[in-house]
Amino acid sequence: MAETRKVQVTGGSTFTVSIPKGWATENDVEAGSRIAFHPEGDSLVLTPATDDERTEGSIDVAGLNGEELRRVVMTMYVSGFDVITFRADRVSTDQRRTIREATQGLVGLEVLEETGDRVVVRDLLDSAELSVHNAVDRMRLIAASMLEDALTALAENDADLARDVIHRDDDVDRLYMVVSRIFRSTLRSPQAAVELGLPRETCFDYHSSARQLERIADHATKIAHLSLELESAPPDEVVESLQELQVAAAEVIEDATAALIADDADEATRLANGARKRVRELDSNARRIDELLRELDPARAQMLGLIVDSLSRAADYGGNIAETALQKAAPTP
Repeated sequence: MAETRKVQVTGGSTFTVSIPKGWATENDVEAGSRIAFHPEGDSLVLTPATDDERTEGSIDVAGLNGEELRRVVMTMYVSGFDVITFRADRVSTDQRRTIREATQGLVGLEVLEETGDRVVVRDLLDSAELSVHNAVDRMRLIAASMLEDALTALAENDADLARDVIHRDDDVDRLYMVVSRIFRSTLRSPQAAVELGLPRETCFDYHSSARQLERIADHATKIAHLSLELESAPPDEVVESLQELQVAAAEVIEDATAALIADDADEATRLANGARKRVRELDSNARRIDELLRELDPARAQMLGLIVDSLSRAADYGGNIAETALQKAAPTP
């Protein structure tokens, strides 16, 4: 149950209110401590003020190697630490190499110090200079181009293009982790949202939409892998139908992301509803393509069916972004 306090007026013009003793004790607030206030609409969030806003984290990596260690590096990065220490009684050469490689794959992170028992990395990103809008829209551009090129690789039996699509998935993952890091920082510190110039609700909308775009890129990667497994291009009729499906999915993704970023609520609602309508139309076209595949060799038809499914799912993820855009554009209570 919320604790309430009565506002007092001192000196004829200054409003004052006491803070709960329990909260003050838990957060080391005492007489003379400084408190930071963060306005959020009709709410006022207060936090203990600190001189150093950089957060530091440390984790024991003894016994961790390979993918497990890479995941630890990524997790600490996304968690929002500015300085991260990976420590052990002895950090092995392989562990150092893995940490450096993982660090190089993350935006803004660099190795600061290496000793026998630790590797210290720091983040150079300034959240105030970042644009979540741009990061999400960049993810949309890359994911959409991956879908298009994956279908081109399939149609032209182009193995090099398929491998290029697979490689670009790393770019989308890298941007997704940046968005995740920014979002988590706004949860931890109201000041982070102030520096971004966005409400935390909007940061949540961008983060959840970035997750949908990351999944779209995963399906483009899946299509590229499947095109490498096919020994020859599918029949022209099937290729044309698949490319029409890809174009429709790309339109859903483009309009849904535009709705998410739009400042005008009416425009956002129009774009989002149009995207959701096209998702339903696309599902009907996907079922028609499934009928075409029944005339092919069963093994080949199964692989092409997986491509149809990936395109449908990509459109569905675009529909999820449109749903988020509608919620963002809706009037607030």
